[in-house]
Amino acid sequence: MIAIFSDTHSGDGHELEGEALEATRNAETVIHAGDFTSPSALEAFRGECNRLFAVHGNADSPAVKDRLPTARVVEAGGVRFAVTHRREGGATGLAMFGRSRDADVVVSGHSHRPTVVETDDVVLLNPGSHAQPRGNRPGFAVLERDGDGLSGELREPDGTVLETIGVRPE
Repeated sequence: MIAIFSDTHSGDGHELEGEALEATRNAETVIHAGDFTSPSALEAFRGECNRLFAVHGNADSPAVKDRLPTARVVEAGGVRFAVTHRREGGATGLAMFGRSRDADVVVSGHSHRPTVVETDDVVLLNPGSHAQPRGNRPGFAVLERDGDGLSGELREPDGTVLETIGVRPE
């Protein structure tokens, strides 16, 4: 399983609860699209998962930014993920970012709004914020192997399904 998060915005902990916490603990890979805010939030997140691949966001402290890249590529479950917190140009900019990295999925954050957008050649996935939804529904994503791709859901921390996701690598 792959669990995907963004925008924790915490001064001291991971802010995970319910199914979001269970997914983090059970996932083979955890991807985080930035804005932990503090080093203690980053370390608390790391303490709950087997493998964490994260980038920093605009609200991260200098100590977090020193530990994490602005962008990265992660291969998991036979799928290539391009991870960033934010890109100029909206969906078009995110799709270009993904194409330039030969990605199947672009994971981003910043808006705190859980969304999935399927373009011709890349899936744009924003898991939202599990801890500070800022007027949106709280969210995170879970993906599992499904044949030659991945399928999964955007969920609220209590497990409520917001949207289904399907990824088939090119």
